[in-house]
Amino acid sequence: MMKLNSFGQWVLMGRRCLNPFSRACMFSSAVKQWEGGVSMVQGASRGIGLEFVRQLLEKSDKGRVVATCRNPKGATGLLELKNRFADRLDIHQLDLTIDRTIEEAAKSVKDKYGYLNLLVNASGILSIPNVLQPETTLNKLQRESLLLTYEVNAIGPILVVKQLIVENFSAHYLHEKHMWPLLKVGGGTGTDRDHAIVANISARVGSIGDNGLGGWHSDEDRVGGICTQKDPIVCILLHPGTVDTDLSRPFQSNVPEGKLFTKEFSVQKLLSIIMNAKKSDNGKFFAWDGQEIPW
Repeated sequence: MMKLNSFGQWVLMGRRCLNPFSRACMFSSAVKQWEGGVSMVQGASRGIGLEFVRQLLEKSDKGRVVATCRNPKGATGLLELKNRFADRLDIHQLDLTIDRTIEEAAKSVKDKYGYLNLLVNASGILSIPNVLQPETTLNKLQRESLLLTYEVNAIGPILVVKQLIVENFSAHYLHEKHMWPLLKVGGGTGTDRDHAIVANISARVGSIGDNGLGGWHSDEDRVGGICTQKDPIVCILLHPGTVDTDLSRPFQSNVPEGKLFTKEFSVQKLLSIIMNAKKSDNGKFFAWDGQEIPW
């Protein structure tokens, strides 16, 4: 158990521990090492996110999965998986537009598992009837649509794993919040890797260097690699291809033959990239077939 001594230092089982989030301190006693690791899928109620949860659970009889979404009670697909994998699946509310829900989800993971090995940010919006329309040309840009898209597609994933730097008098102090310390502590523990992974699902149009079609302007600033080299965490972006989901359905008529993928196919490819990601891949953007996409 960790506690503060009279000198303001963290002490664990009689030994001084200056950093309560260091792996040596956390794993010396209290934190259980979960075989198969602990994964979290953010945006897991349907589509690609739900398929990530399903494959993570079905492809191994080990490992725990935390699935989050805005409305868990209405997530029928997740609830069905919960009935099948009661001991290995946890479902929590997380709304990217409400900080409190992010903090509560992080606390739930910390209290039950103590760490994370994988975070998949799968939530995203493209169009909402009568609310949000894709900006295929500049004259379709609207302030409200841009702000909503950035909040969910770009700002939200950062807030989930963020490192918040605040100024206090003349010094700068680093306050690690939400999922970051959980990933930092977890690293590759319980898995075949030596690092944790943050995988942000994006789209090829999020690349400025490889957006030959133009348009979709609010998708171009999607979050990239935000991990530092000093932590045992690798951040990557993944383009799933055009997948047959509710998100893409209004635009599938323009998809070339053979280029509309099933959720099962796309997530299988993305999981292969995730599981084989190396430290040198930190900050890179990959397509579903493993090809690197330029920024």
